[in-house]
Amino acid sequence: MHNAALIPWLDPQLIISSAGPWALLVVCFIVFAETGLLVGFLLPGDTLLIIAGLLTHTNDVFGLNIWAVSLLIALAAFVGGEVGYLIGHKGGPAVFERKESGLFSRKNVERTNAFFERFGGLTVILARFVPIVRTFAPVAAGVGHMPWRRYSLYNFIGAMIWGFGLTMVGYLIAYIPWIRDLVTEYIDVILLIAVGGTALVTLWHYLVERHKAKKAAAAGEDVVTDAAEAEELVLDSDVFDRAPDLDGDGKH
Repeated sequence: MHNAALIPWLDPQLIISSAGPWALLVVCFIVFAETGLLVGFLLPGDTLLIIAGLLTHTNDVFGLNIWAVSLLIALAAFVGGEVGYLIGHKGGPAVFERKESGLFSRKNVERTNAFFERFGGLTVILARFVPIVRTFAPVAAGVGHMPWRRYSLYNFIGAMIWGFGLTMVGYLIAYIPWIRDLVTEYIDVILLIAVGGTALVTLWHYLVERHKAKKAAAAGEDVVTDAAEAEELVLDSDVFDRAPDLDGDGKH
């Protein structure tokens, strides 16, 4: 039995059950928006997918079998990645001309670029499993004009492994009673850890960047324009062709 959530508005099970016949559409929209609308949801997409798969098995909340549910979620993830790429490709560096605010910050874009520097085009696949980075990777690929065909291939693979895969993992978890009960019973704790961790990291990055900005202003350093700063964040096109630097030594 699922108890009343400590944080009901972040409870995937409550979100799904409250949506009624629109439950699957709501899940797909959240998955789409995380990469397609540059929205870093506090609700971790990974947790939502696993719970969606679990509920497909235990409650049949979507009225569809697990294959259809997993494929539709993967499709939403793929379309979101394509829209994110299009925003970056059409908007160019201007997309990054924004003040430090919440999850959309220079630090997070730089973190995404560091993934590209290390893993090349495979970042599009790997980013699916890294909160925040999965929001910015499609846009960074678009701004840097990563070849669309190659990007779409990686985007499709990533969407299938993440969207289809995690949903299926949730479904299979339901076959193991003690894990199923653990996830259902302690969903609040899981969410608090996931959301709290994300919030703390975001707050820490924000405070560090704010401190650096104040320090630079006090030292009388030149302030670069938003446009110049945005240009610095654009990836060189050759980064997409590099082999992954798996050992992290900077050599490809």
